[in-house]
Amino acid sequence: MKNFKRGIGVFSLILLNLTSLMAQGNGVAALEKANSEILSYIEPITNLFYVICAVIGFIGAVKVYGKWSAGSSDTTKTAASWFGSCVFAIVAVTAIRAFFIG
Repeated sequence: MKNFKRGIGVFSLILLNLTSLMAQGNGVAALEKANSEILSYIEPITNLFYVICAVIGFIGAVKVYGKWSAGSSDTTKTAASWFGSCVFAIVAVTAIRAFFIG
């Protein structure tokens, strides 16, 4: 009778361990699937942000040219802020891409 109780205890512990191992396998597969889906979105989103940066840069260049042609006194300040914002946008997109891929 003592061995029977011990056998049931060992069997129940093995059963509990097997169910937890099976549950971990499903979680790992779901995490790997989510990771691969996120990585598949990184390239198109990065390209979209580069296009947005290019459009904003073009609009800024036209704005600076308009101020320069009009002889405005704050053309240098506008050009510096435009250039700084373009550099920041490109660096930010590159850093975010490196964060998700690297």
